[in-house]
Amino acid sequence: MNRNTPPAAPPLRIVVATTVADPHQYDAAALAEQSRRANTLRIGLLEAGYDLVASLPADMYLPERIAQLQPDLIIIDADSDARDVLEHVVVSSQHGRRPIVLFTDDAAPASMDAAMAAGVSAYIVAGLQAERLEPVLNVALARFRQEEKIRGELADARQGLADRKVIERAKGMLMRHHGIAEDAAYQRLRSMAMNKKMKLAELAQRILDVEDLLG
Repeated sequence: MNRNTPPAAPPLRIVVATTVADPHQYDAAALAEQSRRANTLRIGLLEAGYDLVASLPADMYLPERIAQLQPDLIIIDADSDARDVLEHVVVSSQHGRRPIVLFTDDAAPASMDAAMAAGVSAYIVAGLQAERLEPVLNVALARFRQEEKIRGELADARQGLADRKVIERAKGMLMRHHGIAEDAAYQRLRSMAMNKKMKLAELAQRILDVEDLLG
């Protein structure tokens, strides 16, 4: 092995969640179809080199199990009504965003819209085939990463705007209290932040907090 060759990335850790099938409501053919779908998923994932961490029922305990397992990606197999699992998908994503791929036979636009709003990265209708798994997951991962990049940029922009507002308020307070110009107030803030090894916005917020305490 070439010493300059970077080590291979570890296989993607995947959890598969399936619709809970009630034997009293499903006939033998429906149960057999669900078993076939589960087998197709397992074979496709293993053949593609993924790490199938667990296969779980999409029930009320799913969020807790996902929090324990910390997979890289979640696959939801909802053979009919995708809305049955959306609540669990939403809760599972609250404490750690990750790509979610939903395979279903539910082609209703309302179900698709609800799934995407819930954080599903890919909504695949009638497309559960072993040979299609790898390209579908690759597309879902690419989309998730792009969405996370946009979310990060938006969060940074919002934080930057909030920081500027805090700095402006602190600067205005120094101008009033010390009778100095805007540039001088800003330079004083910068010097204080550097001396205390603090971010400018953090120092500005502390100054405002002290002002509030003193009335």
